[in-house]
Amino acid sequence: MILDAQQDMEVVATAANGAEAVEHARRLRPDVCLLDIRMPLLDGLEATRALAGPGVADPMRVVIVTTFDLDEYVYGALRAGATGFLLKDSGPTLLIEAIRAAAAGDALVSPSVTVRLLSHLARPRSDGGRPPAEPLTERELDVVRLVARGRTNQEVAAELFVSLSTIKTHLGSIQAKLGARNRVEIAAWAWESGVVG
Repeated sequence: MILDAQQDMEVVATAANGAEAVEHARRLRPDVCLLDIRMPLLDGLEATRALAGPGVADPMRVVIVTTFDLDEYVYGALRAGATGFLLKDSGPTLLIEAIRAAAAGDALVSPSVTVRLLSHLARPRSDGGRPPAEPLTERELDVVRLVARGRTNQEVAAELFVSLSTIKTHLGSIQAKLGARNRVEIAAWAWESGVVG
């Protein structure tokens, strides 16, 4: 009801279980897939992996909405390729914002989860994180730092005094160099490697 009431959104399918959700998503190719963690037949993490995970040729944008505020679910969902993670008590406004962010290629994580997630990622790994395939330029590092701090593409463009298309070009280059599928993985790399702290 909430989503259908938005003028810029249309619910193209609903599913009774995770397997059905994956089937509908692959057939209909929606702009954003909204999944729960706990679903019959195929849970939200497996469904996310099937739609957006490593090895998926044309990954979809997945937002997880759940009542389960457990770190293992958050990390699992984001590593499986989710671009958003919301708690059901976040409210309709944040849900709509998360869907719009995912559709625009951005990410949104519930504020209550973000603090824990960032504190976990702020501890640099002993191996310093995986090195990029090719070194990032200084400008790309500027973009990475802002993405890791949760800035949208528009905000990054404004802070760096460049166009939105320039930021999108930088993000494409950064993703290729890091082997990252989305901005969540870029942010995770930034925190794990100590580029931002």
